[in-house]
Parts: sequence; structure tokens; C-alpha cells
Amino acid sequence: RWPSLLKYYSHTDGVSWLEEYKARHNAGLEAQRIVASFSKRFFSEHVPCDGFSDIETLGCPSHFFEDELMCILNMEGRKGLTWKYYAKKILYFLRQQNILKNLKEYLQRPTDRQSFLEGAVLIDQYCNPLSDICLKSVQAQVDDITDKVCKVLRTKNPRHPSLAGEVLIPEVELQRQVLDAMNCVLYEQLKYKGNELDYYNSLNSYIHQVLIRRTGIPISLSVLYLTIARQLGVKLEPVNFPSHFLLRWCQGKEGSTDIFDYTYIDAFGKGKQLTVKECEYLIGHHVTEEFYGVVTSKEVLQRMVGNLLNLGKRESTDQSYQLLRDSLDLYLAMYPDNVQHLMLQARLYFHLGIWPEKVLDILQHIQALDPSQHGAVGYLVQHTLEHIERRKEEVGPEVKHRSDEKHKEVCFSIGLIMKHKRYGYNCVIYGWDPACMMGHEWIRNMNVHSLPHGPHQPFYNVLVEDGSCRYAAQENLEYNSEPREIPHPDIGRYFSEFTGIHYLPNTELEIRYPEDLELTRTTVQKIYSSGKE
Repeated sequence: RWPSLLKYYSHTDGVSWLEEYKARHNAGLEAQRIVASFSKRFFSEHVPCDGFSDIETLGCPSHFFEDELMCILNMEGRKGLTWKYYAKKILYFLRQQNILKNLKEYLQRPTDRQSFLEGAVLIDQYCNPLSDICLKSVQAQVDDITDKVCKVLRTKNPRHPSLAGEVLIPEVELQRQVLDAMNCVLYEQLKYKGNELDYYNSLNSYIHQVLIRRTGIPISLSVLYLTIARQLGVKLEPVNFPSHFLLRWCQGKEGSTDIFDYTYIDAFGKGKQLTVKECEYLIGHHVTEEFYGVVTSKEVLQRMVGNLLNLGKRESTDQSYQLLRDSLDLYLAMYPDNVQHLMLQARLYFHLGIWPEKVLDILQHIQALDPSQHGAVGYLVQHTLEHIERRKEEVGPEVKHRSDEKHKEVCFSIGLIMKHKRYGYNCVIYGWDPACMMGHEWIRNMNVHSLPHGPHQPFYNVLVEDGSCRYAAQENLEYNSEPREIPHPDIGRYFSEFTGIHYLPNTELEIRYPEDLELTRTTVQKIYSSGKE
């Protein structure tokens, strides 16, 4: 029944299986209770930073709790969407907390025990906590590549010391043979290459995706290249070269400070070996000697996270800014007192309207670190306090009855799968207003007045198949002749089930639109039964 739990037991353990069963059963009940409570507690707002406090003090083994969450997520069919939505959020939180602990433990180790590969895996895990990524699996794939390199090496030099597992190979010529064999396997046999066509895809930064897709950016490919080389006794070192991460290979006395004693390796460019002058040609300008120096594993992780931060700022379709939030968490785990990134995190949460109490904590920390920031801090504190006060004054949810005279022009109902007449996207309605409720600036920017009925017509909140949320005019929407599921991350926040033709609202959404469900059922029966005829 629970094969995923086998890894927590040893064959030699004397286990009371009845007690284990009871513990797993009770953890399941607790997980179900918490998941069920989330919809009611957090429907109208983002789960606050203290929303997970009852999970942090679980009275049951966390692996049992997680296992029940996975059972919820793996429920078959199109039902239980709201449970799956909140189970996913809770699991995301739990795993990230655990990964952050592992990252902090990793950073406290002596530098010679900080594997570059392990650091890359930790970043990958934190940004993809629901994926099955573990160091053991990634290491096994790297070992497989290393074995292939050994086979090539054996054909060239059957007595090569790397084949005997020698820890460090001192002779430069023997090292060169290893690198040549690596280039043959990685770039000729396995067809690894730098992803020039889709350089700014975040998948290029995740080491498990680099191994699957056999492509990446300079730093991710360098981590792979360096790891294989070191396993075969060649000590390559990471170089934080501007715009293009490199590795260096010592040709002179070990530990030399002369940059001309090194050959520089471009893992993004099929392992090409470069001189100092060729490195400058690579980026198109001269750089000072400091940029040819070796960097620590922490600095490599900083650059990897920095890349993800920049990608998170560029992403315009992700309205939750999840990548930006995750990369900020990682950066601040490494550098908790970095004022610039603390301010970015505070501004981000403020912009999203989430976690106002956490925003105040961050701002207080910034003020203590750098009093010169008092202007920006004061502004954000004032507006955050106003947000908290407004939230306290909020009454219950607004209930919209279709039978009200003011709603007589509203033609569509929540749960219907629609198509936008102009842009062609598929979407599902999760809310409506009898007229446009946005401000003058939005109405002007969206050119609403150019519509025949302008802002004086019903407008609908819709979840779009591309993951965005939009506010669409009634005259721009039409029934979708081929209704299908809308793959939106927030679908479970509003709906409990997909019937195959329309969505059923969850309890919280139905409270707000108590008369819509009946109309939705009547509408789909009329449209799709006539369509079949």
C-alpha cells in the first residue's frame, strides 16, 4: 500500500508494524484535516507566511504526512482539484524547508567537502521541490558518463592511471588524455552542447534537466565537466569569468598565481581549450587578472542563483513570480544580510500583496543593517501597515445573486469553458462583474472604450490556458465548442472537479456565486446536447 515508505526502513530493524500502521493512519487523517481547512482559511488571499505554522509543529512523522499529501496529489481522475491544489502548496513548503536546512548545512562544511554537484542539486531541488530529484540519482548518471569516458580512455591508453582509480594525476599529458576522452564522450557520442537557441530557459540551470536534455548554459555544463574530470583525477577549477563561466586547467606549477600558467576550458563550447587572449575574444573585451582567479563552491552557487534571479525578473507570464521568489530565498540563505536582495524581496511581497507581516520583518532587518535606507523603508512600512488595517476591516465575501436586477445583463456563469473571440485563447470563468470594475488607467491602457459596449458591460475573471489570469469583456467571449481542461496552476483554488464539459465550483466559490452552478448546468446541457444533435 505504501511502497514509497520502504526506503525509511532497514531489513535488520525490529519494527512494530501495527504501531507503524497506526502512525501512518493518524498522519493521513491529520494531513486530510489540514488540507481541508486551507480552502476555507485562505480562499480570498495567498496563503500567509504563518499559514503553515500548524504544519511546522506536526505531531506525526513528517515522511508519513508527506506520503499522504502525495496520495492526494496522485488521486485519479478530475476530482478533488481543491484538495490537490492545497496539498501541492503544503508539500512545496515542507520540501523547500527541508532543502533549505540541507543547503545551510552544506554551506557550513569545510570547502573541501562542498561538492559542486551537490550544490547544483540543492538549487535544482529547491526550485523544483515536487520533482523527484536526488543527489544519488544525479551522481549515478554522472558515474555512467564517467564509465563511458573510461572505455574511450582504455582504447587510447590501457595503462592510464585514471583506470586504476588514481586520486590525482600529476602529469599534464596524462591529464590531456582524460580531457580528450571526455570531449569525445560528452560532445561527440552523447551530443551535449550549449543551448544557444534557448539560452534564457530556466531548465538550462537545473542539473537534472541538463542531464536529460543534454544541453545547458556555461555554468551548468561546467559543473558537469568539472565533476567528471575530478572523478578521473584531473583537478579543474571554476573561474567566475564575466558573461561566460569557464574552467581552468593548470599547465605550470600547482597553485600558480600567474594566469598564463593555465589553459581555460569552455564547457559550453564543446570543451574548447583557450588561452587568456582567446578568453577575451570570447566575450569581446579585455578583463583584469582577478577575473581569471578560482572561485569557491559558494561563489559558484551564488552565480547559479544569480542567473535564476535574472530569469525570474524577466518572466512576465508567471504572475506569482515563483522563480524570483525561490531564487531570492536561495540567495538570502547564502547571504542573509544582503540589503539589495532583502529590499527586492520586500518589494516583491508588497507588490503581490502577500505576507504583509513578513514584509515588516524584512524592512525592520534592512533598517538595522543600513539606516540610510530609511526613506524607502518608511514608504513601504506605511503602505504595508495600511494594507494590514484594510484587511482587518474587510467584511465577509461579496455574494452575487444572478436574480438581482443589476445583474440581468450577465450572460455567462462560473465554471464555463470559453474562447476569446479576438485572441483565440481558451479559458474558464471564475468570477464576474456587471460592469468593468478596473480603474481609469487600466481601462485606457486596455483600450476598453474602443469596444462597442465599452466598460458598461459585464466583465469576467478568467483563468487562461497559458497560466495567466485575465479580465475579459462579455462581447469578447463565446462558448467553446470543444471544451477541455484548462491547465492553470490556480484551477483548484476555485474549482473542485472537471466534468468533461465544465468545472464545478468549490464550496468557497459557490458561496460567492450561489445561483451560478444551476445556470452553468442548464447552459452546457443546452449548448452541447444541441451540438451533438
